Amino acid sequence: MPITTCVFDAYGTLFDVAAAARQAADEPGFEKLRQKWPELANHWRLKQLQYTWLRAVTDAHSDFWDVTQDGLDWALEATELHGDATLRQRLLDLYWELQAYPEVPEMLRALKSGGLQTAILSNGSPPMLDGAVQSAGIGEVLDDVLSVESVGVFKPDSRVYDLVQERFSCARDEVLFVSSNGWDAAGASGYGFVTAWVNRAGEPMDRLPWKPAHVLSDLMTIPQLAGL
Repeated sequence: MPITTCVFDAYGTLFDVAAAARQAADEPGFEKLRQKWPELANHWRLKQLQYTWLRAVTDAHSDFWDVTQDGLDWALEATELHGDATLRQRLLDLYWELQAYPEVPEMLRALKSGGLQTAILSNGSPPMLDGAVQSAGIGEVLDDVLSVESVGVFKPDSRVYDLVQERFSCARDEVLFVSSNGWDAAGASGYGFVTAWVNRAGEPMDRLPWKPAHVLSDLMTIPQLAGL
C-alpha cells in the first residue's frame, strides 16, 4: 500500500529535548550548569522515558508533565544541582518552548505539499504538545496532534498506535511512523506501521523482536521514504 499518512513522535524526533538545558546553561545565574548541562539533559531524558515505561507496566498512569518533573528532579540530584529552585523552574519553563530541529519545517511542508496527512503521536500531554507546536511554528503543517492522554497509557502500548487508525481511517501499512526512540520505532513496527528510526546519536539497534524498516540520521529524507 502507498503511504498516505506520516506520523511523528514529538520529543527527540521533531523537538530537541536537550534545548532546555543547553539554553539555560547560557543564561546568567546558572554558571554551575554550564559544564554539566549535557549530563543533566541525558539523565533527564532517560529518567523521563524510564518512568513512562514503569507507569505503563504497573498501570499507574500519570500526566507526562508529572513524569517530566520527576525525571528532572532525579537528574538535578544526580548532577548535584538540586536545591536551586530558580534553575529547576527555568528548565521546566523552557521545556514548554523546545526548539524544533532545523529540517523539521521544510520536511513537513514537503509532506503536506505532496498531499500526505501529517500528525504527531506523543506521550506528551495536550497542553505540552500545543506549547511545543506553537513555539516551533509548525501547526499549519500538521493535520492533528494525538496524545496518549486520550487512552491513559504510554507508548509502546498498542492502544496508543490505535489512535492513528481511528483518526485517519487508514490501514496500518499506509502509515509511515517516525521516532527518534529505537524502542518506539520497534514497537510501531510490531504493530504494523512502516517505521523510520531517526538515530541522530548513532546508537546501537535495540535488541527487540521487531526492527524499524529504515534507519536515518535526520529527517531530511522522510518525503522520499513516503513516496514523494
